[in-house]
Amino acid sequence: MPPKRRDDPEADVRPPGFSRAGTRALEVAENLIYGGIALFLVVSAFVLLAVAGKTSWGLVSDFSQKPLLEVLDILLLVFIVVELLFAVRTTVERRELVAEPFLLVGIIASIKEIVVLSVEAASALGTGAEFDDRMVEIGVLGVLVVLLGVTSYLLRRKEREPDEGDASPDRGRR
Repeated sequence: MPPKRRDDPEADVRPPGFSRAGTRALEVAENLIYGGIALFLVVSAFVLLAVAGKTSWGLVSDFSQKPLLEVLDILLLVFIVVELLFAVRTTVERRELVAEPFLLVGIIASIKEIVVLSVEAASALGTGAEFDDRMVEIGVLGVLVVLLGVTSYLLRRKEREPDEGDASPDRGRR
């Protein structure tokens, strides 16, 4: 946030209902909460990596698809946790909620479910309703991935455009 100038009429405007000490106390509480969330996410990521390592060890004795699918499922969950950690870090740094990391988490989570459902659908091949249900879920998740991707693209495109409130003298002279 740029420093306020002395001739700025908003320089002395205080948030309604809170003194500076109250606002500062809320900022400290907010930072502590974000720190707790970040710590929890870091510990969760390391625990998940340990579980993935333990599950990978099971691949030595069992060459079926089940342990491999479990490892893939856990690793995709680690990606989700790391992206959530990035979202928390970005929120703390910018002091605003940024949508893009959450869109990426949604894409990764949807892809994770598509992978799991596709393996389940392959094992349910020929069983009728169960297979059809899995295919519908995969289709809905596929559409969700496309929509989240388009939303992320549009968000990035919007961020590259100049602000709408920009009152530069060259605007509108075309």
